[in-house]
Amino acid sequence: MFDNWYVVQVRTGKEEEIVKKCQFYIDHDILIDCFIPITKKKKKYHGTWHIVDDILFKGYIFIITNQVEQLYTQLKKVPYLTKLLGNDGKEIYPIYPQEAMFLTKFSNKDHVVDISNGIIENDKIIINKGPLVGLEGLITKIDRHKRIAYVDVELLGKLTRVQVGLEIISKS
Repeated sequence: MFDNWYVVQVRTGKEEEIVKKCQFYIDHDILIDCFIPITKKKKKYHGTWHIVDDILFKGYIFIITNQVEQLYTQLKKVPYLTKLLGNDGKEIYPIYPQEAMFLTKFSNKDHVVDISNGIIENDKIIINKGPLVGLEGLITKIDRHKRIAYVDVELLGKLTRVQVGLEIISKS
């Protein structure tokens, strides 16, 4: 189930456009899913906080397929693609199954990472709601002003720092 996820590097800012083009150009019997993991964050503008969507891995889209050779051929029809990324940097390989499994647990069925809630007690982070529950050890930094947590996530065997929404309810 998790051995058929692939990462495709695209031009940053073109992720949504490329996903739509992949869904249009690639046969649906080859393409199981094509998506961009999204994170929900809070942003303050016009004096109030708003929930906004942001791309979790900027410059990348994810493709699920059981037919990688046919996928590779059909991806050549899609404009603006950079390259398929493999876990050795040279060949086409799926991301590691444990990474795909982590991403499915970290996000909902629509590949969205919701905002987590937590508290800080004696300089220790305790997450009590959201996808970061139990993953406090992955948090490297918190920006309480921007209401985000910096989290180290493994992708293709390398640590990648991502930003996810985090609301700190109290600090003691």
